[in-house]
Amino acid sequence: MQYWPEFIALAVVHFLAVVAPGPDFAVTVRQSLRFGQRVGIWTALGIGAGMSVHIVYTLLGIGALLQTSAQLMSAARILGAGYLLYLAWQFLRAQPATADQADSKEPDAAIPSAAMAFRTGFLTNATNPKATLFFLAVFTTVVSSATPMAVQLGYGLWMCSVNALWFVGVSLMFSRARLRQAFLRFAHWIERGIGLLLLAFACRLFWSV
Repeated sequence: MQYWPEFIALAVVHFLAVVAPGPDFAVTVRQSLRFGQRVGIWTALGIGAGMSVHIVYTLLGIGALLQTSAQLMSAARILGAGYLLYLAWQFLRAQPATADQADSKEPDAAIPSAAMAFRTGFLTNATNPKATLFFLAVFTTVVSSATPMAVQLGYGLWMCSVNALWFVGVSLMFSRARLRQAFLRFAHWIERGIGLLLLAFACRLFWSV
């Protein structure tokens, strides 16, 4: 019970960060609109799992090392920006959906597998250097150094679960049949817009190096 105030503070700060639009949100929306509910959900689960990377290295102290080393942090930013550029390029090349995709009557060979969708979500979150700074800030200001490691791991599992559940909800909303069919006719323009957004995120990261 003594850790409830700390947990509540952590949960509130984390939730506000999760709902703020960013690369995770953009990728989930794109995957859900283009490929439907299954791909969107697996992407969301990948995003939740990707957060575990930041939690693990923060608890191991590697996050603090990144913060104190300008070269390592620059390398992390370049890695994250590079992946966002890759996604942006893929989205900017989006083509109009076929009639089969719009009607969702037949599976399309171009639709990603569950593993591919999970990997996209995982890498989108795991390579985001802003998440590094967020977890380092949270675990050094909100979480006490006296908090047992087991409790901190519990915090981490909670945050991974909240991340996954939030983006599963986003996926369910944007993959609804009526909404998806209405958007698929011009979904390629939405994807290209999301590609431009990811490009802006990437450029911002490169600018901060």
